[in-house]
Amino acid sequence: MPDNKKKIIAVSGSTRKNSSNFKILKFISEHTNSQYEVEIFEDLESIPHFNPDLDTENPPEEVTIFRNKILAADGVIICTPEYVFSLPGSLKNALEWCVSTTVFSNKKVGLITASASGEKGHEQLSLIMKTIEAKFDDKTQLLIQGIRGKLDDEGNIIDEKTLLNLREFIRNFEKHIEN
Repeated sequence: MPDNKKKIIAVSGSTRKNSSNFKILKFISEHTNSQYEVEIFEDLESIPHFNPDLDTENPPEEVTIFRNKILAADGVIICTPEYVFSLPGSLKNALEWCVSTTVFSNKKVGLITASASGEKGHEQLSLIMKTIEAKFDDKTQLLIQGIRGKLDDEGNIIDEKTLLNLREFIRNFEKHIEN
């Protein structure tokens, strides 16, 4: 019997190995894996700096790989920290490579910002995703402030409110993907 699970690409906005953002995506993957095939994309650092001169019919291979993963997915979840009241440069760079394409047009996405504060970074992520025509709403967005104090060393979520909010986010994202 063929596996007809919907494909979700989960993009960690942090290039730090085993970051809080990765741990959140791992939690989401573990709590949706019966219904979805979740692939966590951790290779933002391999994508070259955006250069409009290279954004041609044959962009760099790493860019093509990233775009194709987004294109083939039924949905995308982005979980990112905030750096200096903004998005991490590596995530913004990857998204810039998608502006001249339609890979995010009408793509169902979930947006999570998990950081110390995160408000400005989350605002910027939302604006960028609207600009590239991704589909999301207030129910498929989540801001987790003070993330480091909400996870233990093994990556378990130890804050009950965060756990409830993540479970609600997962339910809302699943409804979003199914509609």
